[in-house]
Amino acid sequence: MSIYLTVVVKAKPEHRQEIKTLLYSLPELSMKEDACIEYDVHQSIDDENTFILNEKWENLDGLNLHNEQSYSKEFFASFDKLQEHPIIYRSK
Repeated sequence: MSIYLTVVVKAKPEHRQEIKTLLYSLPELSMKEDACIEYDVHQSIDDENTFILNEKWENLDGLNLHNEQSYSKEFFASFDKLQEHPIIYRSK
């Protein structure tokens, strides 16, 4: 069963470039993982501080393994400093 994620990241304006650099590094790293089927990052054309991540994982175990990677932990650690609270939608 595949896992689909949509993550909306609202960067603080003063940290927009830093979070953009971090987010745009994630697809290349994540796609090297066996369970990663798709990983895309988009920046809103209406609000340059808003980014949308669309992810597709083979299964929950693969997603959990992804969440333990150093680059994932760096992203999670950025929440308080760089961004407003992210919104994560999960579906099967």
